[in-house]
Amino acid sequence: MATSTSTAPRHQVYWLDDVGPAPDFSGDLPVSVDVVVVGSGYTGLNAAIQTARGGRSTLVLDADDPGYGCSTRNGGQISTSIKPSLEKLAAKHGKQKARAIRGEGASALSWIEDFVKTEGIDCDFRKVGRFHAAHSPDSYETLARDAETLRAQEGIECFTVPRAEQKTELGTDTYYGGLVYPNHCSLHPAKYHRGLLRLATDAGARILGHCRVTGIDRNVKGFRVTTEKGTVEAREVVVATNGYTTGLTPWLQRRVIPIGSYIIATEELPDSLVNELFPTDRIASDTFKVLYYYRASPDRKRILFGGRVSAAETDPNISGPRLFESMCRIFPQLRDRKISHSWMGTVAYSFDELAHAGTHDGIHYAMGYCGSGVSMASYLGMRTGQRILGLAEGATAFDDLPFPTRPLYTGKPWFLPAAVAWYRWQDTRQYRRAAHA
Repeated sequence: MATSTSTAPRHQVYWLDDVGPAPDFSGDLPVSVDVVVVGSGYTGLNAAIQTARGGRSTLVLDADDPGYGCSTRNGGQISTSIKPSLEKLAAKHGKQKARAIRGEGASALSWIEDFVKTEGIDCDFRKVGRFHAAHSPDSYETLARDAETLRAQEGIECFTVPRAEQKTELGTDTYYGGLVYPNHCSLHPAKYHRGLLRLATDAGARILGHCRVTGIDRNVKGFRVTTEKGTVEAREVVVATNGYTTGLTPWLQRRVIPIGSYIIATEELPDSLVNELFPTDRIASDTFKVLYYYRASPDRKRILFGGRVSAAETDPNISGPRLFESMCRIFPQLRDRKISHSWMGTVAYSFDELAHAGTHDGIHYAMGYCGSGVSMASYLGMRTGQRILGLAEGATAFDDLPFPTRPLYTGKPWFLPAAVAWYRWQDTRQYRRAAHA
């Protein structure tokens, strides 16, 4: 029977099949504007929507097609976005600050739902919940303890599902139960991005693609922004480049770790098979250190499966078959199916596993979403725009956090292959031990 290794999937983002050709965002640079936004993803566009609606002339610049990066390449999964626990954050920042940071994650989750509905963005937004699967009995016990803590200390709704009941949530015997977060959501990333483009342009923002920024220099009026198409004067600059941050902003580049994340989409599947694998339509992830994330497509015709496939970065030719094998380990029912699409995008981690927003040398920024950026990137982009407008509500718990880096790190994560290999070895050892227990 055919498998993905005998087919040639398109190395194209599945989501883009549903949105048609991108609008034309060519044109000439203006002489000057109030605000230049570098990067046209979720962060940049949400900032631009705020500043343009606030009466500031706003120009959004992108080195490629607007939305080329992870804003149209992600898995469309939405969580509270904060990885460190309340306990870990309290130990580092104090209890009050820890609660404020954790609270921003909940705020971002509720905000994006309200935003999509209020703005009428047609992007298949659904509150489906997440099933976070345990890769070993020990990890399930940890999840169960975490659930008690989350409910008692933070009021976060969640409940455990033991292995005996797992198939009510996910059609696999691979895991050892899991934890359900019923308020987590899903959307269609490219449709959401197109909606943001519409809102930004309707508000009066100008968007230029294929206009790489090559320099940002302070002057008496604010900034002189140099691009491949010329220069523009700006009072304010926002850098919203996340996983695509470059030497244009060396201080920021030293503080984010670009990491490739890889996704495949299956061919169209029978309804009965999709219903077996995803009976509740929840998004899913697992407790492996090198985790996998997966879901049914919004039309429930395909399975989208993503994760990290190798210690070093690779390309969709290699990642596709490897992801297929991992997917079939979880879902053997897909062994005789084919891959239709294989692609990748670059996310940005920070050294403290937190998003960061603020101002450095007069330049506003928000980035470092650690692979959970759909709601947080949108939310912090919105708050950045409010901050530029001088609004009190633009303040966030991330604003005054130290943004750490490491000695000798300049933006190229030379340490990543060894770290990924180590975590994958741990994952494999724990999984095999559980399987033979």
